[in-house]
Amino acid sequence: MCGIAGLILSSGATPPDPAVLSKLINALHHRGPDGTGHAVMGRVALLHNRLSIIDLVSGDQPLFAGPAALVANGEVYNYRELRQAMPGVVFATNSDCEPPLHLWLRDGPDYAKQLRGMYAIAIHERVRRTVTLSRDPFGIKPLYIAQVEGGLAFASEPQALLEAGLVKRAVRPAAVEELLQLQFTTGADTIFPGIQRVLPGETLTCSDGHILDRQRINPVPAEPPEDIDEDAAMARLDAALTESVDLHQRSDVPYGMFLSGGIDSSVLITLMSRLNEQPVLAFTAGFDTPGSVDEREQAAAIARAVGAKHEAIEVTESMVWRYLPEIVAAMDDPTMDYAIIPSWFLARRARQDVKVVLTGEGGDEIFGGYKRYRKALLPWWRGGKAMWATGSFDRVPVLRNRPTTWRDGMAAAETLAAEGGRSPLAAAQALDMTDWLPHDLLLKLDRCMMAHAVEGRTPFLDPGVMAAAYRLPDDLKVRGEMGKWLLRKWLEKNLPEAQPFAPKIGFTVPVGAWIKGQGTRLGPLVAAQPGVQEIAEPDKVKSLFRNIRRWRHGFACWQLLFYALWHRRHIQGLPPVGDVFQTLSTR
Repeated sequence: MCGIAGLILSSGATPPDPAVLSKLINALHHRGPDGTGHAVMGRVALLHNRLSIIDLVSGDQPLFAGPAALVANGEVYNYRELRQAMPGVVFATNSDCEPPLHLWLRDGPDYAKQLRGMYAIAIHERVRRTVTLSRDPFGIKPLYIAQVEGGLAFASEPQALLEAGLVKRAVRPAAVEELLQLQFTTGADTIFPGIQRVLPGETLTCSDGHILDRQRINPVPAEPPEDIDEDAAMARLDAALTESVDLHQRSDVPYGMFLSGGIDSSVLITLMSRLNEQPVLAFTAGFDTPGSVDEREQAAAIARAVGAKHEAIEVTESMVWRYLPEIVAAMDDPTMDYAIIPSWFLARRARQDVKVVLTGEGGDEIFGGYKRYRKALLPWWRGGKAMWATGSFDRVPVLRNRPTTWRDGMAAAETLAAEGGRSPLAAAQALDMTDWLPHDLLLKLDRCMMAHAVEGRTPFLDPGVMAAAYRLPDDLKVRGEMGKWLLRKWLEKNLPEAQPFAPKIGFTVPVGAWIKGQGTRLGPLVAAQPGVQEIAEPDKVKSLFRNIRRWRHGFACWQLLFYALWHRRHIQGLPPVGDVFQTLSTR
């Protein structure tokens, strides 16, 4: 895992400014504290901050081969197999990122079709004067581009483009609506005018400061559900999961995993324990707030059952107030998912022992786990409900203007998800994999992990697992009120101690309770922030913080608090200056 950035300027532009390049690379230092590298070739600059995971000795970047140079963020898990498939190539390193460079020399922009992993890659070809930018099909690793004076800029994080002065600090109103109503933003356009996401699976060919061509790999099959019985599906699933976890454990540094006690992480720890001779190191977070869901006891029981070493941390209210400005500052492409809180603290703890962590993101989307899928399949008279139909502030009237366009991006994604032969369930899953997964869950994982220079790996988001699971018949995904049916059956067979058919206990973070206890103090501070004053009525904000009566009130307060801290850092450009109260009090 690393941080990359660069400039692709037109032939008439001034050569890359060393001061700008320095700001770009410094802004991404947290992503790769193990080394830096750069190459400036005419009006193209490639920058790299390294977090060394594979080939600790000779894997520094940029990597060079013939007329091409590469910088990459991520891991190519099938690098050994790719090397074996190119017997005539002389490799200069043992890096997992060198095979993609030689594939590009052979196949051009189609090279990414051979990669199995998570990645954001930039390849410069000096003779043709092109730069190829690629992002993995699931969108596990981030990559952003911006049209700037003289050409194009790219970076692993938008904040690097802002810190370098390449893009002005401002918000796009339509994206603010999305963020408040959905917790994340959809599509290619970010909340920052002028900064776009390279979409999951995209490969862009750029030259002379412009994008010349786009092509995209879609990891989600469009075909209808296949005809397969449960026994055959179970055998295929076991092989696919085993292979994926084995690949995701390839590392030259220590690794562990995040264990919630739920289905997905229980499957991972079962497979990791099967594949490792030494005990797996597992990390779990819990909360000190009475009445909050605490997964530590269940996680500890699962860890004992597989002989894992279990480390549990307690996230206290005082810790949250102390570090929340730093946590929010890490979320430059904002997601208001309150799971950023335990994720950030887990990554901080894990970094003491490991540099790589396997996590369960993607399990619900691929195997059909969310309750909203079951509701989306029911007729209205049985409680059916369209996904993402209700916004967070629909029944919390504190905003200056009623959001009206916030669902436009989601509606466009719904149309695309329903194309082809997908069943309604598979279309609902595809919808989540278009935006919710890459622009909320994976974004959260990337930023919280990289804030502490920890690499997060997601074995469920693998082409082999997708091929084995996504086109399963609907009744092998959902039966009655139970989602992830086949995955639960696999876990029942391989680790019955996980109690896979026990009623699901939803994961929550007690942000409402924490805010309620400090509402009288927090309300005026949040209401006084310039970002909040632009979108909400200050008196109504203060009243909301004083009178939290329902869950939705507490969640709306959390979103306003997040936005106040986020706007202060990424639009006003002001760094955190202490805890929440100190930061919000400082002008």
